Amino acid sequence: MNGTLAIPVAPPGLGRAFEHPVTQGIVIATVGVLLAASLIILALQMTGRISPSLRKELWLRTGAWGVLLPLMLGPVLAGREWTILAVTLLGIFCLREYDRATGLFREYLLAGVVALGILLVNFAALDHWYGLYVALWPLMGVLIAVATIPQDRPEGYIQRVGLATFAFMLFGASLAHLGYMANDPGYRPLVLLLLTAVALNDVAAFTFGKLFGRKKLLPATSPNKTIAGALGALTTTTLLVAFVSGPIFAGTAMEPLWLRLVLGVIVSVAGQLGDLMLSSIKRDLGIKDMGTVLPGHGGVLDRFNSLLLVSPAVFHFLRWIMDLGAAGPHRLITG
Repeated sequence: MNGTLAIPVAPPGLGRAFEHPVTQGIVIATVGVLLAASLIILALQMTGRISPSLRKELWLRTGAWGVLLPLMLGPVLAGREWTILAVTLLGIFCLREYDRATGLFREYLLAGVVALGILLVNFAALDHWYGLYVALWPLMGVLIAVATIPQDRPEGYIQRVGLATFAFMLFGASLAHLGYMANDPGYRPLVLLLLTAVALNDVAAFTFGKLFGRKKLLPATSPNKTIAGALGALTTTTLLVAFVSGPIFAGTAMEPLWLRLVLGVIVSVAGQLGDLMLSSIKRDLGIKDMGTVLPGHGGVLDRFNSLLLVSPAVFHFLRWIMDLGAAGPHRLITG
């Protein structure tokens, strides 16, 4: 047993992106699903079985996925540095939407401190410096707490510091775990599995909820979510992760089926809690979506909210079981 994922050597770039069969399968499956969805919508449109409004919504959603998939899969396939860069940009975009929705953008100093924290924690991931990576969470908490004290404005102190701390926790400290995973030589199939499993988790919850949902899960927080949808997503995602991750974890401490089932439960539960967490934020603010940049999906934060909790939960579970990301040279830049 070892702590490195099952791939012969560290793939340095796009030339070796498809070495692992799971990587090949995930890319082929996602492209196939997108094409199949387009053909189904086209067939329904030609037979007149859908209304013009529904047809427009389906094409918008499918088109948005056509843009999102290359942006999600491309950096992971391109290499470690591109993956970490993509996670950094995702954190900044999420912060921008959060700032505008909560009003934190008016606090220029704190918004800048949070943005700096996102850049620093992702730099630590790029440098493969785990000591700095874990230290930045408490250090940034201290910096956020004291940043506005010299302004001599005690009014609203708790609110602005709370908003800023929450922002760094979600878009910096938590989300950056996804980029840090790229320091493992065999990160590609794992990260691609997480991205697709989180997306499937949402689809399964919606599908099972529509087909079998009667009793609401948390009606005040998310009126459309049902208990049947949550259980259907839990079952579907757990089985998918357990099955697909078999070749990924072959020869490692994560090879036993029961551990892979636990991993699947973590992905599904953390993903659904991330979605409900954002729903709580939006209900508190009295808004429907965090943004409008993705037609049919809302904002960037609306689409990727599940990763905010899935990334740290999966990372620390795998680091505990098999020391994920510990292999290879460390402090690549500062060393």
